Amino acid sequence: MKKILIASCVALVLTGCANKGTSVDKDAQITQSWTVQQLYTEAQDDLNGKNYTRAVKLYDILQSRFPNGRYAQQAQLDKAYAHYRDAEPAKALAELDSFEKKYPKHENLDYVFYLRGLVAFNEDTSFVTKLASQDWADRDQKANREAYGHFNTLITRWPDSKYAPDARDRMSKLVVAFAGNEMAIARYYLNRGAYVAAANRAQNVIQHYQNTPFTEEALAILAASYDKLGQTQLSQDTQRVLLSNFPQSQFSEGWKSNDIPWWRYWK
Repeated sequence: MKKILIASCVALVLTGCANKGTSVDKDAQITQSWTVQQLYTEAQDDLNGKNYTRAVKLYDILQSRFPNGRYAQQAQLDKAYAHYRDAEPAKALAELDSFEKKYPKHENLDYVFYLRGLVAFNEDTSFVTKLASQDWADRDQKANREAYGHFNTLITRWPDSKYAPDARDRMSKLVVAFAGNEMAIARYYLNRGAYVAAANRAQNVIQHYQNTPFTEEALAILAASYDKLGQTQLSQDTQRVLLSNFPQSQFSEGWKSNDIPWWRYWK
């Protein structure tokens, strides 16, 4: 009786393995007689339908059966995009790196850099929607700079690329992120009495990120830092620049009337 039970168990295990293998190879069997165009069309349908796992599998089958030609090349790019949309950035970047090595002069190389930029840009998926309220000190500046670098390469090498306008728009948002990060650090130093460090961060915003919404506050922090450092003339000069450029600034109220302490703005 024991032998029969053991044999039955073994048979069940083998049957399970066989069924599993059949499931895994189902797409390969179904598509066995398909042309390269049929495979690509089916994969595109899955990609557009957000069935990224199956799309990637079909692209793999296509590349395996038809390794040469434009369909195989496009399949690799589409596979990278599928990984990107499926929140698998490492796999997406690996496909893009592989594609560039294989085809260093490919006509779609601009897209490679564009997609690389998107992968880094969307490291924090809430970035765009929280642009105004984001705590910039917590934002991954390494990802920001990588995204900016990829987009910059794109618009420098392919200024007329169809991806260039969107890349420029995203670069503008990234510049705001850089400035916001500097301001978050400047506030941190100011509130902790590190006035030299606060002044340096504020100066960096004024010098390098003048066209962002943070210039006004940077001038205010710079004036406040100079004041606490005993640099009265520099503080007054900075206040005049603030009043000249932002006459309605909330930060200038205290200096206009001389009765509102500067530090209330950052507490």
